[in-house]
Amino acid sequence: MRRFPLLVALLAGLVSPVQADQLADADVAGWLARMAAAERAHSYQGTFVYERNGSFSTHGIWHRVEANGQVRERLLQLDGPAQEVLRVDGRPQCVSGAPAEQLADAAPLALRQLAAEQLAGNYELRSVGESRVAGRRAVVLLMLPRDQHRYGFELHLDRLTALPLKSLLLSEQGQLLERFQFTQLDSLTPLSEQALRPGVSCLPIKSAVTPLTTANHWHAGWLPPGFNLLAAREQAEPASTAVLTWLMFGDGLARFSVFIEPLQGASVVNTRSQLGPTAVVSKRMPTAAGEFMVTVVGEIPPGTAERVALAMGPAQESTP
Repeated sequence: MRRFPLLVALLAGLVSPVQADQLADADVAGWLARMAAAERAHSYQGTFVYERNGSFSTHGIWHRVEANGQVRERLLQLDGPAQEVLRVDGRPQCVSGAPAEQLADAAPLALRQLAAEQLAGNYELRSVGESRVAGRRAVVLLMLPRDQHRYGFELHLDRLTALPLKSLLLSEQGQLLERFQFTQLDSLTPLSEQALRPGVSCLPIKSAVTPLTTANHWHAGWLPPGFNLLAAREQAEPASTAVLTWLMFGDGLARFSVFIEPLQGASVVNTRSQLGPTAVVSKRMPTAAGEFMVTVVGEIPPGTAERVALAMGPAQESTP
């Protein structure tokens, strides 16, 4: 297993000294299971800050578990551009301020479902003690990458509810890529109907959830270990014969998308950039059917994104 001594030291240095004996590694799976169940076990409201690429934003969240087990959730950006989304059981019902698909998957990593059995093959899972976030005691978990194709993750879970209170995403060099942190959390006060009512600019949508489809004529000749296809879609452009392809891959923590578009004679150049944890790599690809632009966007190192882009190709032309 490849070691990341600098990353381990930096992550460990961001938490308070251990107040009790170090938790057993097996406890990590238990805490992640509690975290996965917490969404349907606890209603809460609060405020959290989100930082990426040196930019901060503040958000309000109202999360209620109904008597029938249904989960209703409203998120509202409190500064900067007005953005809002209302979800029912994770499916967006209305959005404002950004495209539906962008807000649907805009949640920080800490608000995603994580499973130890899915992560263990690609991350070393550790319990490293306790911290205090938003006035609440928390346990601190580390997820250290076993290779160079993903980032390290630090997660602080509320001792009482197992809800995520704070998370940090760091590169191997110790660069902070993403921060999520509650500044206030109330899991005791009942939520009113008014609190979950979206503003008038929150426009209804059908659904932002894209099921896995078989309409995928592209193949990844190489993927980082542990990443699997989560969703796929092909869509014809209006008034055109061009078909746009979207593929999403994940390893249980990180995700990236691949967008494939026919160039049809358009002049474009290869690009490579990184904004916080998100790498963006675009490559021209010649095929028997013409030239395409392949763009990889996601929470992986730029070098890994570039390798994925270069490995994409039409299914009939690709080799394992």
